[in-house]
Amino acid sequence: MAHPHSALSNVLRLGILSLSVVGSVACGGGSTSNPSTTPSTPTTGGTSGSGSTTPSTPTLPSGGVPANYKLVWADEFNGSGLVDSTKWDYDTERNKAGWYNNELQYYSRARLENAAMNNGVLTITALKEKLTNAADYGGQSYTSARLLTRGKASWTYGYFEIRAKLPCGLGTWPAIWMLGTKGVWPDDGEIDIMEHVGKTKGQILGSAYSSYYNWASGTGTTKSTTVPDVCDAFHNYQLFWDADQLAIGVDGKYYFQFVNPKNGDYKKWPFDQPQYMILNLALGGDLGGPVDDTIFPSKFEIDYVRVYQK
Repeated sequence: MAHPHSALSNVLRLGILSLSVVGSVACGGGSTSNPSTTPSTPTTGGTSGSGSTTPSTPTLPSGGVPANYKLVWADEFNGSGLVDSTKWDYDTERNKAGWYNNELQYYSRARLENAAMNNGVLTITALKEKLTNAADYGGQSYTSARLLTRGKASWTYGYFEIRAKLPCGLGTWPAIWMLGTKGVWPDDGEIDIMEHVGKTKGQILGSAYSSYYNWASGTGTTKSTTVPDVCDAFHNYQLFWDADQLAIGVDGKYYFQFVNPKNGDYKKWPFDQPQYMILNLALGGDLGGPVDDTIFPSKFEIDYVRVYQK
């Protein structure tokens, strides 16, 4: 999800206007618990005619934790109440001014109604309500939460696995994604491990963005896969990232591969620098679309976040 950027790296998700550039798999019905598409043909980011040089395509890893990788960071959400403040912070910086992408939510800070752990699961809950007494209230009619590891944990390369169950009401826009710690978007890179919008139920999006590859320039790199029961069951959303490639998948099946061109061009591959993780549930906006007010409370449930490295 490409986003405009604020001065302090407070980037917001925005509509993937470039989805048609890379071709996606339409969502469909069914009851299988696994993605209904096999991985797409491995490809480098960008569009035809971009002038980029395609290196030899690296081999995709097999599903699951790669051999010789060890757990280096995790949150199993086994406590109760608010999230662990040594691991997560709350992003509320644009509440007063309004979030990008014409989104409609107010992101609260340390508020159990919007983000709480219980029975080993973190639940980010969107509600229809107005927090008019909040000092940074910006007129929003909905509340939610946006959690991030910025300033607490970041990684360069690794295998990332997040087990989650998504909301599917119209207007919902949950995401699991990463941004470069240097704080300039899109120059320092963005990795979208999972995006889903309620109006295309079951269609999971994976993306990679840089200064060269982004929606604004028409060279955005996004692919999709279909997971029919995405709102009814937990699934494993995965990122494999090393010096050669980014690969994004669901339940051990990779459907998106972004290859390092190995030409030393930071504009095309800024992914040798650390990135931090973001979990959020947005509402409405350019990609989310109109909100169905009968869906609340709307819940984005995360069982765990695990990070492995060599």
